[in-house]
Amino acid sequence: MGDSLGVARRFSENLRRIRKETGLSQEEVGFRAGLHRTEVGLLERGARVPRLDTLVKPAAALGVRIECPLFEGISWEAGRATPAPGAFSFAEGEVDCTAAPLDA
Repeated sequence: MGDSLGVARRFSENLRRIRKETGLSQEEVGFRAGLHRTEVGLLERGARVPRLDTLVKPAAALGVRIECPLFEGISWEAGRATPAPGAFSFAEGEVDCTAAPLDA
């Protein structure tokens, strides 16, 4: 699962988990993020790979820094020799990644 689809799946799992922890509906996250409710649903199901600007909006709506916890458990391991460019790796279980205010 070391590919972009794996990243989208992990991101979608994190987004859904954080939204539920905050008690917000998809509609409320969409409103706060300037996204349609269906876009939030597509992101949560991993049916859509988000653009960079779309990554920032839900993080702001949820009051978390973008890298933590939306990307928790996802890392890139650089390749050491040609032709291996590198690969994504995924941590098992939840990673300790405390939410912090955006201005921190």
